[in-house]
Amino acid sequence: MFRSLKDDLQAVFHRDPAARTVLEVLLCYPGIHALQGYRLSHWLWNHRCRLLARFFSQLIRFLSGIEIHPAARIGKGFFIDHGMGVVIGETAEIGNNVTIYHGVTLGGTSWNKGKRHPTLGDRVIVGAGAKILGPITIGANARIGSNAVVVRDVPPNSTVVGIPGRIVVGHELHDHPVLFSSYGQNGEMPDPVARAVTCLLDQVRQMDQRIKELEKMPEQTPSGPVEGGEAP
Repeated sequence: MFRSLKDDLQAVFHRDPAARTVLEVLLCYPGIHALQGYRLSHWLWNHRCRLLARFFSQLIRFLSGIEIHPAARIGKGFFIDHGMGVVIGETAEIGNNVTIYHGVTLGGTSWNKGKRHPTLGDRVIVGAGAKILGPITIGANARIGSNAVVVRDVPPNSTVVGIPGRIVVGHELHDHPVLFSSYGQNGEMPDPVARAVTCLLDQVRQMDQRIKELEKMPEQTPSGPVEGGEAP
């Protein structure tokens, strides 16, 4: 647990420029409080103290506004920024050096037992308010834009935005956890709907230009035999 705390603290200092001291992070960061509470409740869950684990996780939820099921699996270097309203379901799996923002839901879409929550690969970034639903896989280094709703698998090194989530751009692999875009997007991210409309407008302009060129061409008299007579 204490080794995990060291990794969690390093993640905060790497990814939040507002963090100043270890004491400030320990006292004022709800993501750290929720994560350490999860470590303890997860230990209780694995040792078959299920009711106590759930009770403790709900206590942490009341104090931090972050709900993490004790059975979820979370790697090292996990960072929850701001945190209020985050929900992580029972069968969710989160890789190393993942960053999520407030209002994120890793939820299920089925009442069946078994795997029903998402799996996030290493170094994934999930923007504020995003919903990742169902037993899908988000590939390593993927970025989920704010308020996106993702219900299908996302390949590695992709950026997803919109409702439902659409892959709008790929990006190069980043191995270092500090190289990321805040909230999973940046000012140059294209809008998939606007891009589709732009493509249609370009096609209409090309067709209009072609029609004008055809209108300028001289009319040609059709050649062939004259009806009722011989060809000249």
